[in-house]
Amino acid sequence: MSQHSMQQPQAHGGRSAAPTPRQTRNGLGTAALILGIIGTLSGLIPLFFWLAGILGLIALILGLAGHGRVKRGEASNKGVTVTGAILGLAALILSVVGAVITFKAVDEAVNEIDKAVSGNTATKEPAAGENDASTGEKSSDGKGSSGSTALKGGDAAAYDGVRITVSAPKPYTPAEFTEVAEGKKAYEVTVAVENTGTKEFEAVLLTASAVAGEDGVAAEKIFDGEVGSGFTSAVLPGKKATVRHAFEAPADAKTLTVQIRPGFGFKASQWELSL
Repeated sequence: MSQHSMQQPQAHGGRSAAPTPRQTRNGLGTAALILGIIGTLSGLIPLFFWLAGILGLIALILGLAGHGRVKRGEASNKGVTVTGAILGLAALILSVVGAVITFKAVDEAVNEIDKAVSGNTATKEPAAGENDASTGEKSSDGKGSSGSTALKGGDAAAYDGVRITVSAPKPYTPAEFTEVAEGKKAYEVTVAVENTGTKEFEAVLLTASAVAGEDGVAAEKIFDGEVGSGFTSAVLPGKKATVRHAFEAPADAKTLTVQIRPGFGFKASQWELSL
């Protein structure tokens, strides 16, 4: 047999078969990098601390898992997986910092609201020269107008930055063309506002109303060009302003309860005045 006939045939047209290359799996590292970037950027905004924490944790886990694939030869993006894991850890750190900043800011805001609310509650300041019957000393019980001791004519309700006084009532004769309803009498009170704070007080928001007698019958306010118009401008720090209000009360009423609300967010104060 000739040498030519002894040669073995070559497979596939003369080419030898080559081993199939292993397919790389770089998806975990890529995902870790993307989530790490988004998580880190979210962590720069304290309010998004929760998002940074979630994304950072996922990025860290995916980055470590991707790095494991690199070690086993199943992936080739070592730098991407390491960067993704580092960014995930950074996002977690920023998440903790953001949470501390956010909770602190919320706590400070709550404290400011508490201060504002407490400053809108009045305490009683008695009229000049009024003494406590039991001790002979000037009364300063610190109660608001809702306490057991009602404000009297000449007493002041002290708020944070403003002091309001209502005078004792006196009979009032309305201007011409304004009549008092039959069976009723008109009484006038003076409302004084003193700005004791450092900012101007919007006195135009102050409202006044009244009820008369033990039954609390609504006392109609009188508007006649002389009384009832209220404040028309703000009161500057250290300044004082007064207005006059008049109300109709039943002729047999013994008391007139005047309620003053300094503005929105303020608690009303009441003066129980003897007629």
